[in-house]
Amino acid sequence: MSLTTRLLGLAFASADALVELTPRGDVVFAIGAAAQLGHDAGVAWKNRPFADVLHDGSSAMAAIRHTRPGARSAQMDILIAAGPGQVRRAFLRAFVLPELAPAISCAIAYDGPAFSIADLQPAALLDVQTFLADAGRIVAETPGLSLAFLDVQGVAGLSGDAADRVHQRIQATLQSAAAQGSSAAKITAERFALLRPADDQRDLAAEIIEAGKTEGVTLNAEAYAAPVPEQSDNLCVLRAMRFAIEDCLKDGGLANPQIAFSESLKRTLRDAELFRNLVKARAFQIHYQPIVDLSTRDVHHFEALARFSPNNSPADAIRMAEELDLIESFDLAVAEKVLKRMRRPGAGLLKMAINVSGASLSSDAYVEQLLHMTSGAPEERSRLIVEVTETAALADIEAANRRIAALRAANIKVCIDDFGAGSAAYDYLRNLSVDAVKIDGSLVRDIDTDNRARTMLRSVTQLCQSLNLETIAEMIETEAVAARLKALGVTYGQGWLFGRAEAEPRTSLTTVSAARRRGAVEAWG
Repeated sequence: MSLTTRLLGLAFASADALVELTPRGDVVFAIGAAAQLGHDAGVAWKNRPFADVLHDGSSAMAAIRHTRPGARSAQMDILIAAGPGQVRRAFLRAFVLPELAPAISCAIAYDGPAFSIADLQPAALLDVQTFLADAGRIVAETPGLSLAFLDVQGVAGLSGDAADRVHQRIQATLQSAAAQGSSAAKITAERFALLRPADDQRDLAAEIIEAGKTEGVTLNAEAYAAPVPEQSDNLCVLRAMRFAIEDCLKDGGLANPQIAFSESLKRTLRDAELFRNLVKARAFQIHYQPIVDLSTRDVHHFEALARFSPNNSPADAIRMAEELDLIESFDLAVAEKVLKRMRRPGAGLLKMAINVSGASLSSDAYVEQLLHMTSGAPEERSRLIVEVTETAALADIEAANRRIAALRAANIKVCIDDFGAGSAAYDYLRNLSVDAVKIDGSLVRDIDTDNRARTMLRSVTQLCQSLNLETIAEMIETEAVAARLKALGVTYGQGWLFGRAEAEPRTSLTTVSAARRRGAVEAWG
């Protein structure tokens, strides 16, 4: 018995039909039951394009053609044509035997009896965020994709039954063109997006226009597509794609979505590589901004702020790093640089605050590495403060709290950063066991002129006092603000009144004139 025969027998153990295709997709061999019971697949399908056997199978064909020798595809859900107006659900896996390459073998297992095409219900269109999350999985599983945008003018003004029918037709058209296992999304009232096979030649815009005519509605439609690059690091690509989609959906990126996406994706992948190299080489600076005791004006500790270039906030780079899962290595690199500075001769007992993104607390690795870095000198831990930022929200607060507890058990203090600026701030305060809260500058800077800001800050301070938490107010620029904060019971202050972030920590301070330019924000980025 030949190897091929044995493999065919193995495949048949979990399949109802086996099909061999040419690279173009024509059936050259078929065995087993066809879509309708009693029909031999070898007779019904042989010498036909396999696409004719499928119902709206363009996305499945694209995935089948991309199967490589020695590999098999992910399982695909397909619809087999089963006679006039009938289809049958099935599962398909494609595989390429090296000795038969470039021929493609397909194992098909039916899932239930045939039913009417009229009973097919298209899946609902996704919202943007669900689409973005789903897109990552599809890109990782399916090669040869494009991100397609479809603009449909005239659909937003429809109402009543006509609107329902037109939307159902648009929905069905988009879902039939979407890559296997994925779904289309409604971006705006007249803009849609989907992942589709890059070699799919269907004119979706024309199909939508015709669908409108069928319902007696005049629509104008235009489709755009931008390829999703194939790289060895699929995880980075799919995260970059999500980042780029969000980027091109911002104001300014909507006029030419395919150009905006393509350029943003290229830029994101390029910037991600630059960021990786920058972190690996430790090619960034740390500046230190003093945080003072508002009662004595003595420096209590310094916040370590990363700087990639002079006078340039790294906020955009950090947001990208969080989205592309590059932030943990950066947070640890910052901690490494700060610890080296604390250990330099003459550093005395400098205390430092380092920032950690919520994304870095999504696993145990950050905490384990930070504790390992300080294991040789555990007394240094009492001079460290970890500020948990809300730039990337904690997905699992309970798990993050366990990690924070491990830091505090090692005598490292933990502070909630930017309290009051984000929607998750009170969730953090309620669910995270911490030592201090840093009050966001948006509540602080107008406290001497804005009654509402004063009321809110008073409430936050009283809440923290009731929880025995120290408070730090940032963006203090005038003596009047500093005096009000002290009167409210705020413990520490940070801002240009006391000093800007500098390359070297400076413990002897001279209060800066309140006449300086207002409005700049010292952010870790």
